[in-house]
Amino acid sequence: MPPGSAVVKKALFRDMVPSEKPRAAKAARGSWPANPYADDCPTRLVLDRIADKWTVLLLILLSRRPWRFNELRREIGGLTQKMASQTLKGLERDGLVSRKVTPTVPVTVEYSITPLGRTLSETVDALRIWAERHMGDVAKAQVQYDRTKAGTV
Repeated sequence: MPPGSAVVKKALFRDMVPSEKPRAAKAARGSWPANPYADDCPTRLVLDRIADKWTVLLLILLSRRPWRFNELRREIGGLTQKMASQTLKGLERDGLVSRKVTPTVPVTVEYSITPLGRTLSETVDALRIWAERHMGDVAKAQVQYDRTKAGTV
């Protein structure tokens, strides 16, 4: 198996989970014990989505205003067309983002945040703020860790 292919398979599987899956079905009915530490808890589906860096960055931008697909790609450095498309489709499926197609030449596709997505964007923006404030501390900790572990294998 080529390096990184497991990551691709996981990402593709995550976005293609059919609604008949037990966790998704339980979540739809609202009848489950909310225990994210249990392997069958539907909370994990949501945590899996929001733990992704592209999800966080897209939700933050979409909370500010509607964006066209290519605007989002230009604004977020390193976001490939494939990852943008895959992430936005997943967010749309989860009810966090809406997609509006305008029949122009070329076709115009605009994404905006839904009311449900807005409730999440406030939370993920706090993660961005934390990361900005503490990236220096994390970098120092990594250097210190690497120095101490360099000779101990």
